[in-house]
Amino acid sequence: MNKIRDCEILPVNFRHEKEFLKNKNLSTWESIHKLTDNEISQFLQQKSLCTESRFKKIRAIALFIVKLNLTSHQAYLLLHAGIGSLKTLSTLNPYSLEQKIGRLERKMGVRTQTNINQKLLKGWIERSKDLI
Repeated sequence: MNKIRDCEILPVNFRHEKEFLKNKNLSTWESIHKLTDNEISQFLQQKSLCTESRFKKIRAIALFIVKLNLTSHQAYLLLHAGIGSLKTLSTLNPYSLEQKIGRLERKMGVRTQTNINQKLLKGWIERSKDLI
């Protein structure tokens, strides 16, 4: 099980959610990916600085890490390329996914740290189809 130390990749604007999850002993990606919308709503009542959308983004990252066995950087890349669920990923083809990632990289003006190719992307898409 991957520990949350990988959450360090999350930007500063997730600081309240990271702190909250740590205080709730949700210290693995596995435990975060299992959070329900109802549990997230309860969290919001306990900590006013946390937001529902940021919790759901963290949960989506955890889902990619746990179900597709991606690294935290790969999962974060998918999320910011506009892929927030296995269902969305399963509808893409490797070429269109590569285009989305390339567009994100150009928009950010940086190259990702991961070595992404169409074979890898096809594997992610196929695994997501198997899981939905």
